[in-house]
Amino acid sequence: MQLSKEVIQPSDRNFSGTPPEILYDRRYMPFFRNCIGAIDGTHVHACVPFGSQVPYIGRRGSPTENVMAACDFNMCLTFIMAGWEGSAHDSRTFNFALSDPCYNFPHPPLEKYYLVDSGYPMQKGYLKPYQDTRYHLLDIARGGRRAQGRWEMFNHAHSSLRSVIERSFGVWKKKWAILRDMPSYSFDKQVRIVIATMTLHNFIRRHPSRVDIDFIESEQRDPCLGMTSQRREEDCSDTAANVEEMIALRDIIADQVFEART
Repeated sequence: MQLSKEVIQPSDRNFSGTPPEILYDRRYMPFFRNCIGAIDGTHVHACVPFGSQVPYIGRRGSPTENVMAACDFNMCLTFIMAGWEGSAHDSRTFNFALSDPCYNFPHPPLEKYYLVDSGYPMQKGYLKPYQDTRYHLLDIARGGRRAQGRWEMFNHAHSSLRSVIERSFGVWKKKWAILRDMPSYSFDKQVRIVIATMTLHNFIRRHPSRVDIDFIESEQRDPCLGMTSQRREEDCSDTAANVEEMIALRDIIADQVFEART
């Protein structure tokens, strides 16, 4: 597990500069120039004794382990927190990760931010989509028309850029079959397997001599596929001033995106 602490972290913990995946992509530059990554949760099959399963029952009715992760735009994981019960809401794991210093969460510097979905609380440094507006790329594609209006155009760009975390999860789960059918090890060992496979995910991605077909296919994949649905927002907000600051930033970016595309 010591290796995971060295491998699962930002390549630049100061987050200086704009990620090249944004800098050289007209869909996101200059609107999201201060974005440093995306955050989301995912569920992994857990093998738990029948009498202890209730807290682990996830949204699909089977026992799972809830894993929170952050990633950069190169599909490298920059933070993980594994071991939560499947019934734990993402906002709960998120707040725990940010508030407990033992996890060493890579907090965004001033003016930088992560992209999160509506299941997370509005806080300074974490940019959410607009509520009650079409968000996911697949929803927009099904509508048979392009994104319209400031809010919808912002949500479309936000969803497209944030899809990197979904693609990262997809590559990770595809590569390690053990995650889809976890053996009946102790739960602690199951958590260690999750961490170990995520560590290997980063090692493969960052190794200069590796050309990995799973990553290549994911980079070529339409980002509207495989996105999770928006979840109910929980009232776990930051101070009013910080919330207003993020709302103002979202409105500024929405105006910029709208003006650039109309």
